[in-house]
Amino acid sequence: MSNPQDESGVLAALMQRFETQRLPRLLEIQAKVDAGEKLPDYDLAFLDEVMADAVSNGPLFSDHPEYQALAVKVVGLYKEISEKALANEKAG
Repeated sequence: MSNPQDESGVLAALMQRFETQRLPRLLEIQAKVDAGEKLPDYDLAFLDEVMADAVSNGPLFSDHPEYQALAVKVVGLYKEISEKALANEKAG
């Protein structure tokens, strides 16, 4: 993005969506896999959507180091959920 004001608006919208929608849902999914549950297709689709958004917004976050730590934590949470979900699937 060439306009810093546009970037600020996009970042503000992304952060609001993350705080009000994405993070609460990720934590719900994490609780499911921590309880040994298998994930239904809609949860798997949500995880795919979160990761696709993270990849597509990566360049924006790389231009704003103040958000990089949060981005790393989100990717780590995604990885943790995915690994646990896979283990739950393998367990039966």
